[in-house]
Amino acid sequence: MISVREKDDAIHANTAIPTRDAVKIEDTWDLTPVFVTLADWQAGFEKLAVEFQKITQWKGRVGTSAGTLGEVLEFEKSLDLSIENLRVYASLRLSEDSSDAQNLARSSKLDGLLTRVSEACSWLGPEIQAIDDAKFAHFLADPALSEWTIPLRKLRRLKAHTLSTAEERIMALAGSVLAGFDDASGQLMDVDMQFGMLTDDRGQTVELSQSSWMSLLLRPDAELRRRTFQQFYAEFDAHKFTLASTLSHSIKGDVFYARARNYPSAREAALFRDDVPVAVYDNLIETVRANFTPLFRYLELRKRVLKLDEIHQYDLFVPLVPKCEKTTPFDEATDLVLTSLAPLGAEYVSVLGDGLRKHRWCDRYENKGKRSGAFSSGTFANPPYLLMNYKADVLGDVYTLAHEVGHSMHSWYSARNQPFQTYDYPIFTAEVASTFNECLLTEHLLKTTDDPKFRAYILCREIDDIRGTIFRQTMFAEFEKLTHDAEEKGEPLTLDVFRSIYRGLLEAYFGSGFTIDGELELECLRIPHFYSAFYVYKYATGLSAAVALAEQVLATGDASKFLGFLKSGGSEFPIPTLQKAGVDMSTPAPIESALRHFAKRVEELEALLG
Repeated sequence: MISVREKDDAIHANTAIPTRDAVKIEDTWDLTPVFVTLADWQAGFEKLAVEFQKITQWKGRVGTSAGTLGEVLEFEKSLDLSIENLRVYASLRLSEDSSDAQNLARSSKLDGLLTRVSEACSWLGPEIQAIDDAKFAHFLADPALSEWTIPLRKLRRLKAHTLSTAEERIMALAGSVLAGFDDASGQLMDVDMQFGMLTDDRGQTVELSQSSWMSLLLRPDAELRRRTFQQFYAEFDAHKFTLASTLSHSIKGDVFYARARNYPSAREAALFRDDVPVAVYDNLIETVRANFTPLFRYLELRKRVLKLDEIHQYDLFVPLVPKCEKTTPFDEATDLVLTSLAPLGAEYVSVLGDGLRKHRWCDRYENKGKRSGAFSSGTFANPPYLLMNYKADVLGDVYTLAHEVGHSMHSWYSARNQPFQTYDYPIFTAEVASTFNECLLTEHLLKTTDDPKFRAYILCREIDDIRGTIFRQTMFAEFEKLTHDAEEKGEPLTLDVFRSIYRGLLEAYFGSGFTIDGELELECLRIPHFYSAFYVYKYATGLSAAVALAEQVLATGDASKFLGFLKSGGSEFPIPTLQKAGVDMSTPAPIESALRHFAKRVEELEALLG
């Protein structure tokens, strides 16, 4: 599960980012459980290229019996298992170094094959949907389909949005084209864009990059932060029209998909698959907008503590208690995270510890061409993998590690307690598992310190995380809503329109006491998730649920419901899954609770900082 939230990335004061071949093997992930060699991947690719064509033998026969339907579903499952291994391996290799021609070629070649596979299988959904209701109900009661009941019920929900066989073929052919804007923006920002070198406050020349620029915003020198911000966004300004065009066409693609499949809007199309009511999305925006006061109070506190005449976006990352920043090597970070997760039980901690220490689940450090940020990804039959750009001189990266292993252990538990067809959980619940771990890490650090400065530092860290996850991601979610609404109304989506919409949101979400630089309007062009829309709101809902669940586990000492949540995978839709775990996201209550928690933390931080 992919999670690319911005974190307080930091770099050592070295002069260059290493190439991939200069990274020590023990600091990289071990992908041999998926494919031992590239030749094995190629053999798997060639096998899939032959095997998928056999699916046509069931065409026209799916509705003849439950047994026949079971046969074709099992065959499709075998294809999906192969595809998952091929896709994840190719994706992980590309993430290691997206400037490597072989990695690019492998990924592109697979995309081409998967388009052919999707086209060849496109008839299956419509043919299942064509089974009349009485016969379909009879099939579901047959033991031959006992493991397929849940996915078949979910598929049946899509009946109103499933097209004819010929139309489904066209949609399958268009799949890689519609997804291409995300790839194009990523290549431009991660590979082609060059941010240059910059002399820092220590007199050292540092290479500026997507991964490293935040480190300079952590420095106490306000002038360095301003120069970093301006130099970084100068590169986006140089590519602003290309990025605006890419984002515009990505949104057009979302609207095309929704209209082609008869959804009322692109947003409803995105939420339908998880059975998340639009009211959940709207409740989030309305609840956050009604609770700006503690946010503005915190921004004013930050301005006072830093002794700033004006507060800018580049002043939001420097620690308010800078002397508490320390060096935490990766192995020490692993120990710290494992200790904080002890409330989840011995099995959780033991499996995770072995994965990080012995089995090389994690690709640890930045190298040239490596994807920025962090994520967790894996397959049903193999270990979960974590991509990091870990920097030892910032505590924020320890939190990133806690976050990503939350995804990884969610996958581990799900794969061992669900069949393949229901193990893949939705992002809506994925973000609960990851941010829950961050909550436990915060509580552990607060519980184990008697240093008021360090306590203030951790409180500030949690406040900034809630600000960045609930307030900021909700602003992003509102941007996606407004831009898609504009496209659906036939309004133009130009660079000026993007800037205008985004500036209006910045003014609302930061308040009148905040200085908005013109460059910040371009931020809407550099957020990767905007090129694959209606994802970011799940960060905000996820953290809100995580805060409530963490409070429950710590108060009761009972993690059984939470572990049951991890084990449930995708066996139910997100809202009832979380209700069983103890939170009801169909109401504003969890968001309101999280924002009250935020307000309390701001009050405590004000008291500690005098």
